[in-house]
Amino acid sequence: MDTTRTLKYGKLIQKELGEIFTLEGKNWYGNHFVTITGVSVTPDLSLARVRVSIFKAPKPEQVIKQLRIHASEIRKSLGSRIRNQARIIPGLEFFLDDSLDYVEKMEGVFKNIQIPPPDPEETN
Repeated sequence: MDTTRTLKYGKLIQKELGEIFTLEGKNWYGNHFVTITGVSVTPDLSLARVRVSIFKAPKPEQVIKQLRIHASEIRKSLGSRIRNQARIIPGLEFFLDDSLDYVEKMEGVFKNIQIPPPDPEETN
């Protein structure tokens, strides 16, 4: 169960990482549209698990791999931005958030469902 402290810290990290990715992200993962969908922080504030959504990328796993390679640079940028607001700059772990892909898939399934009209003999 997350405490108020970890939730606030996660939101701060999510906001700042979003700005960092907007300004410097092309250096790390190229021309893909990457969004931070959520951040969960461990109770001791030493580790932040970052959920990343990647749109229109042929291989989103490659983008996640690049983010993991550049995690120390991203952490350094994060540290310079939140150094006056936080004592501990957490380590970063990046995970692919494919919930939007799942939603699109399910919408496609629901659109293709054929419901037969009701049988007039059964209603009587």
